[in-house]
Amino acid sequence: MNRRELLEQSTAALALMAGVRPTRRFLPMIRFGCAAITWDGNDRQAITDISALGYRGIQLRASAIQQWGARPGELAELLAANRLTLVALSSGVVRLDPAYQSEDLELHVRNARFLKQAGGLYLQVLDQRPQSRAPVPDDYTRMGRLLTELGKRTSDEGVQLGYHNHMGNLGQAPEEIDRVLEAADPRFVKLELDTAHYQQGGGLPVSAVRKHGNRLLFLHLKDLESPLPGKGPESYRFVELGQGRVDFPGFFAALEQAGFEGWAIVELDQVPVSTRTPKESAAMSKHYLEGLGFTL
Repeated sequence: MNRRELLEQSTAALALMAGVRPTRRFLPMIRFGCAAITWDGNDRQAITDISALGYRGIQLRASAIQQWGARPGELAELLAANRLTLVALSSGVVRLDPAYQSEDLELHVRNARFLKQAGGLYLQVLDQRPQSRAPVPDDYTRMGRLLTELGKRTSDEGVQLGYHNHMGNLGQAPEEIDRVLEAADPRFVKLELDTAHYQQGGGLPVSAVRKHGNRLLFLHLKDLESPLPGKGPESYRFVELGQGRVDFPGFFAALEQAGFEGWAIVELDQVPVSTRTPKESAAMSKHYLEGLGFTL
């Protein structure tokens, strides 16, 4: 740690002891959105709730294509009326099997076209882990090439491609994510870093930012409870921000150091407490971010 970093850390510590929240120069550089996945396909309600909470962006998924696939302009108007940017569309999986290559490329390019017509920014894809065997080096090489080809085609549509690290997929552990990214062209394939998936996969989100900071496209913010009380050591569930083990203050500090500017999407697959609504969960995460000094 150099003298400047030591001084900044000491100043922040003194401010916290005095009950004063330290200001961060980079706070305005992050824009916060919320993912509609928590609403389980009720996208109109998600749009209404997310807008009412003051989030500036939204991420949608396949249910939006089912509802507005033939009418992207209608979706764009609805989002504009609710003052929301369509940050990303979850487009699904890119499969390893060569037999599905043409089908998958066509699907994701079609989704990218819909996203662009609806006024959106980024296309999110997942990779696929072999089901009956352990991954081999060729899997990472092939996936990198597939993602590169897809990224070239979505770029032609005016849409950047975000590769989403995910439990149960080829890019699960940090070293696996590294191998996929190394095999993909950084001009066309960026990283959409998910904090909770990365930590459950065996890494620390802070380390991911330090390693891949110049390749981040946008972020998924969610917290992680792991292991679960009374369950095995590998048990986990996703929870609202501030309710788990992810070091978000350290994560945001690492983003600042990396010079990240862009969108961070609060995401929660489902509410962890059955009596809580999706809107209430999204509000909890919003309040946590505000407690760190962010203004949505």
